[in-house]
Amino acid sequence: MNPTPSTGGAENSGGTSGEATHGGGPHDVVQLTLPAASAYLTVLRTATASLAARLDFTLDDIEDLRIAVDEACALLLVSAVPGSSLECRFALEPGVMKVLVTVESLDGEPPSTETFAWTVLTALAGDVSSSTGPGSRVSIALQKRRGVRADLGEPPAGHVRGSGAAATAALGDTVGTS
Repeated sequence: MNPTPSTGGAENSGGTSGEATHGGGPHDVVQLTLPAASAYLTVLRTATASLAARLDFTLDDIEDLRIAVDEACALLLVSAVPGSSLECRFALEPGVMKVLVTVESLDGEPPSTETFAWTVLTALAGDVSSSTGPGSRVSIALQKRRGVRADLGEPPAGHVRGSGAAATAALGDTVGTS
């Protein structure tokens, strides 16, 4: 396992961690390289949850993202070259996590977008795409925004924006009145 944080989205061989300001907020990039085998997906699920928690995602959003990353990896591992590596890049921005998962593929073809697995992936993550790179490299990119339902592009039902005190006061004014 080779975790390589970098600063500001620029690839950096120094292996240091840091923050840079891009468009009004910190932007960290975390890269993991693991063997392309399902036995190592637990590491990615744990890293995904940890990084999403760092961005203050809700528990539901964290679980959706964990499942989405797992599903993206599963779609790619089906055609991964035996003995190759699976690379996962997490780009962290305020309220947004972008994930890019890449493998060396036997056939160089991206996964079908017409499958149930792809439908689940897009419902959980929101913005999802696949691409091919040099050689037979295949990638799946996904993006999840904190507090936004992927299927509707809006906050989930019952989501209250603003400070907790203001929201509680507003709700308290209507509860128990006859």
